[in-house]
Amino acid sequence: MTQTLAIGAYSESDIAGLKAAFDPIFLDTPADLAGVDASKRASIHALAFKGHTAFGGAEMDLLPDLKLIANYGVGYDAIDIPAANARGIKVTNTPDVLNDDVADIAVGMLLMQVREMTQAADWARSGQWKTGGEYRLNRKFSGGRVGIVGLGRIGREIANRLAAFKMDIHYYARSEKETPNWTYHADPVSLAGAVDYLIVALVGGPDTAKFVSREVIAALGPRAIIVNISRGSTIDEDAMLEALEQGKIGGAALDVFLNEPNINPRFYDLPNVVIQPHQGSGTVETREAMAALQRDNIHALMKGAALITPVN
Repeated sequence: MTQTLAIGAYSESDIAGLKAAFDPIFLDTPADLAGVDASKRASIHALAFKGHTAFGGAEMDLLPDLKLIANYGVGYDAIDIPAANARGIKVTNTPDVLNDDVADIAVGMLLMQVREMTQAADWARSGQWKTGGEYRLNRKFSGGRVGIVGLGRIGREIANRLAAFKMDIHYYARSEKETPNWTYHADPVSLAGAVDYLIVALVGGPDTAKFVSREVIAALGPRAIIVNISRGSTIDEDAMLEALEQGKIGGAALDVFLNEPNINPRFYDLPNVVIQPHQGSGTVETREAMAALQRDNIHALMKGAALITPVN
């Protein structure tokens, strides 16, 4: 059997699945690699990788016979792809199986923010509904103008859901896509200036760092809401915090942040921010499907078959 290594914080069911399939060596983080006996490291052909800690050339060099990094998740920005290419290491991810869950939470967070559902629940739970009467009026959700930054698999699923809410859908992508008459913008500043809600659905990595820039945020306006389900790095977080604190935008709904889980504490003081703990794909069904696809890619390597979801 091909020797397998698993790095990351796997659930009990994921651990059981990996053990049954490969009986791998388990490590918590890439930093633990140095403590593994060199002969064991030299026998590793496949790595089941989960997490956001960087895995680069130095780590790859500790595994001289590594053939595959099977990433658990659609985003693989923690893995140095050029370094993998230089060493002949293939990388796979787990796309598509999580599209629905991530799109669902994007729409759910936006609806929570626009209709102030968290604040209204607090009003009712605190007894103020009884003593203070009805909760204040908020904002109509259906029929708004929404802009999606990145019309890939997940971005398109988000747009399809919002179409059911009679939204006027705009989008930015590297090129114009075939859509049901959605409005294309060739740059994100133009997109931001045209919409009430901006949803970020980009891939992570150096190419999209601070893609939603200070200029994009400034173009939004005081009632606009930002939703991010991609990576914290895709938004200029300092610029967004300043805009939220100064009332230059209306609010944000965020499932991802820089330096997770040690996020900037300024977010906790903002009543106009919906905070989620990066749980976009966090359902039992989807995590099982992600784990199965990760294992299937490793099985393909072992059989000498084509990898199912290669990224390089």
